[in-house]
Amino acid sequence: MIIGKFFFYMMPSLTEKVLPLTVLLASILTFGTFAENYEFAAMKASGISLQRSMLSLIIFMVLLGGVTFYFANNVIPASEQKIYNMRRNIAKVKPAAAIEKGVFSDFEGMSIKVDDKYGEKDRFLKNVIIHQKTDANVNSTVIKAKTGELISSEESELIQLVLRDGHYYRDVENKDNSTKRKYPFAKSDFDIYRMNIEVPEMDQDLEEENVSNREKMKNVSRLIKDMDSIEQDNKRIVTAFSKNIVQRMGAFAVLPKIDSSITNRAEEKPHVVPSTKEVIDENTVLDTTEGNSLNSNTEAKIAEPFTGDIMELFKDYQQGQIINAAKNSVSNIMTSVDGKKNELDKRYEIHRRHIFSLHDKYALALSCIILFFVGAPLGAIIRKGGIGLPMVIAILLFLAYYFIGVFAENYSYKGNIHPIVGAWVSSMIMLPLGVYLTQRATADRGMMSFGNGIDKIKRLFIKKAKSEE
Repeated sequence: MIIGKFFFYMMPSLTEKVLPLTVLLASILTFGTFAENYEFAAMKASGISLQRSMLSLIIFMVLLGGVTFYFANNVIPASEQKIYNMRRNIAKVKPAAAIEKGVFSDFEGMSIKVDDKYGEKDRFLKNVIIHQKTDANVNSTVIKAKTGELISSEESELIQLVLRDGHYYRDVENKDNSTKRKYPFAKSDFDIYRMNIEVPEMDQDLEEENVSNREKMKNVSRLIKDMDSIEQDNKRIVTAFSKNIVQRMGAFAVLPKIDSSITNRAEEKPHVVPSTKEVIDENTVLDTTEGNSLNSNTEAKIAEPFTGDIMELFKDYQQGQIINAAKNSVSNIMTSVDGKKNELDKRYEIHRRHIFSLHDKYALALSCIILFFVGAPLGAIIRKGGIGLPMVIAILLFLAYYFIGVFAENYSYKGNIHPIVGAWVSSMIMLPLGVYLTQRATADRGMMSFGNGIDKIKRLFIKKAKSEE
């Protein structure tokens, strides 16, 4: 029953890939059969052009494009959500499905091995061995039990593992060597040991695979809303990180603004300057002596701005210290930037995926119409029906269309091309081909054969040879 539901919910996403091929193949077979049986010749003799004979099918294809968009906007996201929920329910209701007998299996952050599983939903385990690792990927804890039981429900986000009649061993990490020699490990026996395991929230972890595909669960309105929020979050994170880096660098310091009223009062009446230097503007310094008074007859000594090498102001040993401190600061900053870059790359990839998914829904609807205008005139030109040459041509054209779309999708996810271009490139390549084939079929002109092309090249070389003689 579960496998059958998976296949049923996977059908809409498969239809998204099969529908363009179906339209292309059906149009080539239908119009190829018409041309082979001279139906088009009879239509033209009766005054019916190719466009008029295709009118009803053109209307049908426009309606099919609208239905396809509705399908991609509503049915496929719903089916993807159903698959996601089924995977979540299986993980909660039947967690033993992730555990294989006789081998170590990764189970919610630990390695577990059992000799046998039995009972309802394989919830009972026999001869359980568990290895738990630290953040440094060091195997520090080993748990052995004769029997075990997995308890879970759809309403709870926790999976409880109940172990019975076992042993617990854990390495003790101590920084003090003397203490480490005295207490190298901890060991205990237990009758019942309960472990509460939280089912991870896959939609909150950026590194989970199906989070990368969560844009497929959304319709157009949700995609537009989430695109804006993701873009704003990315800008906020980048802005906050850039400010942090600038503060750590100590660069681009904002100079204090000078109150002009202070300098005006200094010219009007004498006052005592408490400091030895007072900033007049960004490029000048007022040099005074503490206790001296300024009046209107006192001339301020204005220092020239320093334009030389700032390192010349320090002694040799101080220069070395400054250079080393600068190198360490730059090294730390580059480490922070590299670490943040991976996180930002994932966030930007999620934004690009949303843009691609939004335009892909429109491109899928339009591709059915474009491929019809490729297949219908091509069938009229080759004048061959049946499952033979038309099938080969249809498959070759669809493979070209499909692989161009796959490559463009991958490149757009990585940021090599814009996601909008990646979503439309395969349809835009097929559009000129459809226009060209429709013009050739309307004018009742066949495709240029390979032999005619070779004959033209031969005649070109013959003309060159004669001209040289």
